[in-house]
Amino acid sequence: MSENTGDVKKAARLREARAAILEQLGRVIVGQEGTVEEVLIALFAKGHCLLQGVPGLAKTLLVTSLARILDLQSSRVQFTPDLMPSDVTGTEILQEDPVTRARSLRFVKGPVFANFVLADEINRTPPKTQAALLQAMQEGQVTAGSQTFALPRPFFVMATQNPIEQEGTYPLPEAQLDRFFLQSLLGYPTLEEERRIVTETTGAAVFDLKPVLTAAEVLDLQELVRRVPVPAPVVDRAVRLVRATRPKDALASDSVKQWVSWGASPRASQALVLGAKARALLEGRLVASEEDLVRVAKPVLRHRLVLNYQAEAEGVQADDLIERLLDAVA
Repeated sequence: MSENTGDVKKAARLREARAAILEQLGRVIVGQEGTVEEVLIALFAKGHCLLQGVPGLAKTLLVTSLARILDLQSSRVQFTPDLMPSDVTGTEILQEDPVTRARSLRFVKGPVFANFVLADEINRTPPKTQAALLQAMQEGQVTAGSQTFALPRPFFVMATQNPIEQEGTYPLPEAQLDRFFLQSLLGYPTLEEERRIVTETTGAAVFDLKPVLTAAEVLDLQELVRRVPVPAPVVDRAVRLVRATRPKDALASDSVKQWVSWGASPRASQALVLGAKARALLEGRLVASEEDLVRVAKPVLRHRLVLNYQAEAEGVQADDLIERLLDAVA
């Protein structure tokens, strides 16, 4: 990142915006600082976020509030077993010209045509409908018939999953999980946080959220993240960490060979480096460090590791394995 350009000023702008965003979100979201940080990392790294947590932890409120603070258009899709792909992407309808009576097909855009898309309970719909988001998430466009339509920019998908219900759910296929930049786990609030939640949400107070950034500024800052330098040792550790998750790789440990069926793809290496860059800028630093890499390792890797039945039987969690890998791959 050259100091002769306006990049340093833009980095300072992002640091100021982060503080303002956290202040605004703090009016409606109590706690969940780690999740908020991870969502911002995914957003400015041009990725998508998968939120996992039990109902009632303000997942939907977080998305809609962040969209208002960034002055972006948001939409919400409640995924259900009978939802069709066209309910997400849109559909072609036959229309008739009132004058000439000529008939033609017109594409009616679905809720995916928004800056912020909340895919609520994405694991409640069959893979056919889940896959409707694949092209949108990867390429930022939707193909219908012979036409391809570009999605608004910036484009950010945040999907939620409820981990405590298994009946009537469809686990996301690995190919789609890999499209999510990171997976954030929402836990229960602390005693003091829950007391504050109850006090503030059962009163008459109404919080007015003010925009902090525009869509153009978000796009500009997303490009800035790409220009953040990363030392070669950090890149090397990111690559070795991902390779160490693959059971057949020479870097794989005995734990990985014992508990992992499939490791992470090169897309995980890219996400680790981009996530480190985004976190460095959000923290007010112009160079990514190993500290940033370690911070994003769990949310980037946990949903990309396919653990086997032995791991499940022994109660091994992906986060436990990632901690071991971080210690081994120094």
